Amino acid sequence: MPETLKQPTPQFTTAEYAGREGTEHCQLCQQPIGPRYYRVNAAMACAACGERAQHELPKDSHRLFTRGLVFGIGGAVLGLILYSVFAIATGLVIGYLSLAVGYIVGKAIKTGSKGAGGRRYQIAAVLLTYAAVSLAAIPIGMSVYAKQRKTHPPGLEQSRADSGQAPPATAAPDGRSSPRGALLQLTFLGLASPFLELAEDPFHGLIGLVILLVGVRIAWRLAAGSEAQVFGPFETAAPAT
Repeated sequence: MPETLKQPTPQFTTAEYAGREGTEHCQLCQQPIGPRYYRVNAAMACAACGERAQHELPKDSHRLFTRGLVFGIGGAVLGLILYSVFAIATGLVIGYLSLAVGYIVGKAIKTGSKGAGGRRYQIAAVLLTYAAVSLAAIPIGMSVYAKQRKTHPPGLEQSRADSGQAPPATAAPDGRSSPRGALLQLTFLGLASPFLELAEDPFHGLIGLVILLVGVRIAWRLAAGSEAQVFGPFETAAPAT
């Protein structure tokens, strides 16, 4: 779609004069404006270009929403993997990666929906972005636990238990929990991780939460759909006699 379609929407609080028929030109094809014209965002367009732009606008449907949701889930999984791999590989948990995750999820939904958007797309983008970032705490935490187990092997834990010393806080839970219960517990802890971090370290937790909200905001804006808006048709003034 032409660059002029991406300009800001017109200011409806300001009076707008279309001029007379034949004196104005379409900003998309440069042809003279006839008896009818459209507004494609801020651009005046002839009837042919306006109708073409109207036809090219994505039409929302259940099929497109489902497709956008599937793409969004894929984007969330990709964002979770990138976030986790970077943190595990470098040992650094950088909150600014939330911005990249928000962009990936929002872009994936917009690509899957072929430009269609709206409130339900935006809500899905927000939930998927939050889930991707918060659940990344699970593989990161498991990696930290595995490294600590290498540093403190089970034999050392047993000797501590024999000597009456309390095991460290990272000790593995007893094996009586069912796999399903353990998975649910991990999922809950992952989803709550931004707020748990806020409780443990208010300063860094607050910074991380604010950055996460910015990432969510990016996903929200991208999932709004196509930026093009078509208004009209409008009638031009009669030519002077």
